[in-house]
Amino acid sequence: MTIFSRIINGEIPCYKIAEDDRFFAFLDINPVNWGHTLVVPKHEEDYIFDLDDDELAAMTLFAKRVAKAIKEAIPCKKVGVTVLGLEVPHAHIHLVPLKCEGDMDFHKKISDPDPEKMKQIAAAVSSKFE
Repeated sequence: MTIFSRIINGEIPCYKIAEDDRFFAFLDINPVNWGHTLVVPKHEEDYIFDLDDDELAAMTLFAKRVAKAIKEAIPCKKVGVTVLGLEVPHAHIHLVPLKCEGDMDFHKKISDPDPEKMKQIAAAVSSKFE
């Protein structure tokens, strides 16, 4: 079982943003920028392009809704999207609020993010999710 499945199942706490019957979104605990969010399917699939077409399309649409909520809750120009997927064998999409392209640098993570600020961000984004 992946760490993301354990988060989805409530075994590991997270800063939850949104969920539906198929997908789950939560703040990355090693964010590259405040509001950095992960979108994952609720079932384990290692590689995003191994998802069937309908599920991949649905995941993208779910991520779009999350990105709109991030943009409403966090001052940014755009929300960047990337798929890396090497560190956890569970398909996921990274959504990162951007003021500049450097905000998407995965080598520059926020060290020791403040839990209270993470809670506030999660609540703000979650409140904008439709």
